[in-house]
Amino acid sequence: MFHFDWIKRYAERTPDKIAIVDAHTDRQFTYAQFNERANRFASFLKDNLGIKKGDRVSILAANSSDYFEILFACGKMGAILNTLNWRLAPPELEYILNDCTPLALIYEPEFAEAVDELRSQIDCEYYVVMDKKAPEGEYTYEQALTSGSPAGVDFPNLKYSDTWAILYTSGTTGRPKGAQVTYGNFFYNAVGMGQAIDLSSQDVNLNVLPTFHAGGLGLYAGPIFHTGGTLIVMRTFNPERFLQLMVEWSVSVILLVPSIYLMLAQYPEFEKYDLSHVRSWASGGSTLPPAVIGQYAEKGITIQQGFGMTETGPTVFIIDAEHAVEKAGSVGKPVMHTDVCIMDEDGNVMGADEVGELCIRGGNVTTGYWNRPEATSEAIVDGWLHSGDAAKYDQDGYYYIVDRWKDMFISGGENVYPAEVENVIYEHSAIAEAAVIGVPHPKWQEVGKAIVVLKEGQELAEEEIIEFCQGKLAKYKIPKSAAFVDMLPRNAAGKVLKRKLRKQYTD
Repeated sequence: MFHFDWIKRYAERTPDKIAIVDAHTDRQFTYAQFNERANRFASFLKDNLGIKKGDRVSILAANSSDYFEILFACGKMGAILNTLNWRLAPPELEYILNDCTPLALIYEPEFAEAVDELRSQIDCEYYVVMDKKAPEGEYTYEQALTSGSPAGVDFPNLKYSDTWAILYTSGTTGRPKGAQVTYGNFFYNAVGMGQAIDLSSQDVNLNVLPTFHAGGLGLYAGPIFHTGGTLIVMRTFNPERFLQLMVEWSVSVILLVPSIYLMLAQYPEFEKYDLSHVRSWASGGSTLPPAVIGQYAEKGITIQQGFGMTETGPTVFIIDAEHAVEKAGSVGKPVMHTDVCIMDEDGNVMGADEVGELCIRGGNVTTGYWNRPEATSEAIVDGWLHSGDAAKYDQDGYYYIVDRWKDMFISGGENVYPAEVENVIYEHSAIAEAAVIGVPHPKWQEVGKAIVVLKEGQELAEEEIIEFCQGKLAKYKIPKSAAFVDMLPRNAAGKVLKRKLRKQYTD
């Protein structure tokens, strides 16, 4: 057993310090208040709903301070929080909910229509709505807090290997996999990232990354709470509001995805804001173009590129500020308590400047995928997580993510796996073959393009393919364009040569 209740500890040590600020509602809570609210919800889950250690609780909601109360409430009583991507279509959510089988589903009113569509398709006993009123037989979130005890529950016997959250990632076979994020993963991420940027209790972080993501929970929310700092939660990104909050709260550390940096660089009022109080700027989610790093450097802002995965808590790398511009394009070196190596297809460790698969080992690595033992054994071999990313390191030990080992592309910070999209396109009766690739986009970095072979005698317009995907996939997964060809390029084994397609349509 170990003591993982960070919020309780700071409620004892620094009870009056501001722990969290909800920028959407202007609410703010001290560590004492934050701890009490999490205690109350933990008590509600256990005493009112009968939820126990290991039971799943799902949440369908956008960023808020309540989200983190729910996370830590689950941690206080050993329940497993399943964070749902609110961008997904109901059929996609249905699969996830039937896979992790939660006893309770917490949702915001703006997602009520999707929840109503799901009720008859899932086996969920309890519903909690984050609103002032609830449908008959359900609870509001504040009612749940009122009914719970401020003293919380007895802390269960937990181990570092116990699962705290299940975060689903899209699978290359078209079905998402639930990465088991353990208490140990949260802890080692907090320590590794915290040490890498010298995080302290004096730091203030503004979080705008979606909280259903590993990034929203771990960059830097988890590390900030581990060190006793202050977290500002922004519901959705808006350049003007973002910059106002940065100045209003004297934010000192920030991690953003490349698409946000690109939008900020194009925002005409950017130069009017004094951001000299920000001591650490970082980027993750996908590669930030070196030209953009140079563009910010000219403004006196050094952006540190990092790399992480849902399966690694998420942090694996972040480059030090001293070399961030000089070695633009590098993700730096691994953080504390994380080992990495580059392997070839036969499992041999490769040397400097040799491209192979990035493999990761450490306390931040997931124990596996929920209900997917085969996928787990394929991904984790002899203690090494095989990332599926092609990488290399230079003579100075700085690592570079060269290309995606698989065919996944990133649109607006969201992973898109072509096989999942292709499976939907193949449902169209006029389509014989389809391949989806990522192509450059000025705002989202990449968007999907469908390369399609029609069945003989069939006719189809580009717009019809896009429309066919509506409602079946999250909007960011839906291709934004299509091209028609007589045949797809394939190798001798019949595999579609997507690299050839990317070269053809990207150029």
